[in-house]
Amino acid sequence: MSDQQHFVEIRHAQKSFGKLEVLKDISLTVERGQIVGIIGSSGSGKSTLLRAINDLDPLTGGEIWLDGVQVNKTLPHRKYEKHINEMRQHVGMVFQHFNLFPHMTVRENVTMAPMLLKGLSADEANELARQQLDHVGMLERIDYYPSQLSGGQKQRVAIARALAMKPKLMLFDEATSALDPELVEEVNQVMKRLAEENMTMIIVTHEMDFAASVCDRVLFMDKGVVVEEGPPEVIFKNPTQERTREFLRKHIEGAS
Repeated sequence: MSDQQHFVEIRHAQKSFGKLEVLKDISLTVERGQIVGIIGSSGSGKSTLLRAINDLDPLTGGEIWLDGVQVNKTLPHRKYEKHINEMRQHVGMVFQHFNLFPHMTVRENVTMAPMLLKGLSADEANELARQQLDHVGMLERIDYYPSQLSGGQKQRVAIARALAMKPKLMLFDEATSALDPELVEEVNQVMKRLAEENMTMIIVTHEMDFAASVCDRVLFMDKGVVVEEGPPEVIFKNPTQERTREFLRKHIEGAS
């Protein structure tokens, strides 16, 4: 057990790809029900940090804890596979490019994991899928294939698929960056609804307005380190670090 009571705790996270050091001794905590936004330039380590939380990009050094259990345990291979698969059932992740199975309907995409991993019957999984698809406004598309959906609709199905596993934690990796601008808001609305329901979320985003309106805390990352963190009103209106100010100036100028 962890000697800390934080819901998510990252301790001295390091990640290297060969000689390239992507994460440099990052430590942070997230409390239950908190929404944490991560901003920063491309290549700053944001997505790598997010993927490390469920061990998709295993750390080179450091520890990650979720609800009192260490995620990235060093175990013999077969025991590790069982451990990490169990841990991943508690973490929902939504990627930039949806990752839906194109040969499966929306219903099949959402029901597959609860049936395979949680042992739900087809009827139980179908009812769960209907609930979650209704939650994201996609119930009427339940028998469509991904090719018949817009980008925003695909991303809402991806969120429903993650929620169907009843996760303790949701991770969003630039969930709207691949969408046309007019489709972004429909996905943001779903994420805002989850925030209102006190879902614990860590959100990598390039949308400053969204982060300011939804997140409890915002982290600015640059070159593999957390340069600055704090409430959104501080980070966006009165940051203390020049690197943060420079990033925000460039981002605001680029968006205008």
